[in-house]
Amino acid sequence: MEFNRDLYLKKLISASKNDMIKIVTGIRRCGKSYLLFEIFRNYLLSQGVKEDHIIGLAMDDISNKSLRDPDKLLEYIDSHLIHDGQTSYVILDEVQMVDDFVGVLLSMTHKRDVQTYVSGSNSKFLSKDVVTEFRGRGWEIRVRPLSFAEYYEGVGGEKAEALNDYYTFGGLPAVAKMETPEEKEAYLKDVYRTIYLKDIIERNHLQNEEGLEEIFRVLASSMGTAVNPTKIANTFKSAAQIKIGVNTITKYIEHLKDAFLVSEALRYDIKGRRYIGADSKYYFEDPGIRNAILGFRQIEFSHMMENVLYNELCARGYSVDVGLVEIWERNKEGKTVRIKVEVDYVVNRGSQRIYIQSAYMLPDKEKSDQEQRPLTHISDNFRKVIISGDYTRGFYNDEGVYRIGVFNFLLDRDCLNN
Repeated sequence: MEFNRDLYLKKLISASKNDMIKIVTGIRRCGKSYLLFEIFRNYLLSQGVKEDHIIGLAMDDISNKSLRDPDKLLEYIDSHLIHDGQTSYVILDEVQMVDDFVGVLLSMTHKRDVQTYVSGSNSKFLSKDVVTEFRGRGWEIRVRPLSFAEYYEGVGGEKAEALNDYYTFGGLPAVAKMETPEEKEAYLKDVYRTIYLKDIIERNHLQNEEGLEEIFRVLASSMGTAVNPTKIANTFKSAAQIKIGVNTITKYIEHLKDAFLVSEALRYDIKGRRYIGADSKYYFEDPGIRNAILGFRQIEFSHMMENVLYNELCARGYSVDVGLVEIWERNKEGKTVRIKVEVDYVVNRGSQRIYIQSAYMLPDKEKSDQEQRPLTHISDNFRKVIISGDYTRGFYNDEGVYRIGVFNFLLDRDCLNN
């Protein structure tokens, strides 16, 4: 079973037209190494690039430990470059393990006829060092676990069963290739503890491993629910009799974001056109890792669908917020009161904006009206969409809301542009 990762290959090919350092980022085990050393390398060879014009090094390989010294790495690269007027390709995997890797990459920008591709699993070296020190000489290509479309292309079978498996075990390529649920569950639990958790602890020199795990569990349990560090601290204090400071919780959440394990969706007042409050929603980069954290308990497909849709929208290049809409309505006492209702996703890309609701089931008109209510109270003319957990083909209802089923949405990357 092979996964072509055509979306990311096209991005790598397109980026070869610029002279920037191509920086491939993403969660550990999402397939960055395979993308660079197999898929992209094979593409280069198919285009006539000679093998001796491709220099590939995995910096997390113990045999390359000496090359983590920046001077030795640059010396090695220089000694293997062939200066014949043809382009050479340098591929460095897990480059953040190199001392002064920013200096190394800046040096690479001065070499003629060289295209440099590097990978990393820590967003800090992008958000901080690339922005401030590369000054426009770094080009990020974000790689994610398999989308459902990629996953289904590989595994095939009945769509509903495949999607339920995807909700449960996620899209890490190694997991997708495993045959039994027991294998998948064991692998995800192991990779969570021995790689993701260990990485964060060692990288950030953390002493409170138990505290980090507890925060991980709280975010996993409250996935799709608005939380903030103060609420999490109060939860620890009341439920587990554990005292963890707000500053520590904030710092630990940033570590999880830096490792690409979770993403934060801010709350946005649609009418007021501003971000509000301290509460945010946190979604997991891979649903399988989220479920492994909780021992594969507490798997509610409605919440998993919400997480998967969030990831899909991000992968399609949208920025995604959580919307709030102000509504005036009569309460049980007959008084007109003001309430705020939620729009699951406010997505933006360039001048395009779309308001989207995720609804796992719409069994009757009452439930449909409930999901649609926030959308019909938005006064602008941007597109409004409800994604339901079924096979519904895209259509506009009488209120001008576009309805589409989750299968059609996930398997058609351009469905929101039709």
